[in-house]
Amino acid sequence: MNKVIFLDRDGTINKEVNYLYKTDEFEFIDGAIEAIKTFHELGFKVIVITNQAGVARGYYEEKDVQTLHNYLDKVLQEHNTFIDAYYYCPHHPEGTVEKYSGKCNCRKPEIGMIEQAKMDYDIDLITSIIIGDKESDILTGKNAGIGKTVLVKSGHPIDQGKTVADEIYDNLYSFSRKLKNND
Repeated sequence: MNKVIFLDRDGTINKEVNYLYKTDEFEFIDGAIEAIKTFHELGFKVIVITNQAGVARGYYEEKDVQTLHNYLDKVLQEHNTFIDAYYYCPHHPEGTVEKYSGKCNCRKPEIGMIEQAKMDYDIDLITSIIIGDKESDILTGKNAGIGKTVLVKSGHPIDQGKTVADEIYDNLYSFSRKLKNND
C-alpha cells in the first residue's frame, strides 16, 4: 500500500487568491516546490485535493481547473518534481450553475476525493498525512481516518486554539523540514 501526502492547493501550495483559475495569478508559496520534492524523497505519493466552488458559482469552468493544474505540472517538472494526482470538487450547495449546485460527497470536509484516491492508488490512510490551510482540510483528514493532520498558516487566518489539527506549521516547507529530520 502507498503512503500519501494529501495537499490542499490554494493557501497551501500557492498563495491564496479567491477563485484562482488564471495561470498568471498563480504564485507558489516560498518553499512549496522544495517541500513537494522532499515528500517524494521520503517515499510519499503527493496528491492534491481541492474544493473548486468557482465552477459551481460560474466564475470559471472545469477546463480552467485542468489548465491551471497542467501549468502547475509544467512548473514542477522544470524543478524535477511532480504531483501524482489531482482531485477537485466543482460543487457548492449554493452554486448558480445547476449541474454543480447542491450537496455532494466530495466537497471537503466530506471524504469523496480521499475515497476515490484510495481506490485509485491503493493508499494506506493510517500512514498518510493531510495538509491544508483551513479547518475543513483538517476535518476531511479526521473524517477519512488519515493518520496525521497538519494545518499550515500560509493561507487563510486560523484560530490555533480551536483547531483539531494534530500539528500546526508556518507553511508546507517548515513541515517538510521537520518530517525529513525525523525520518
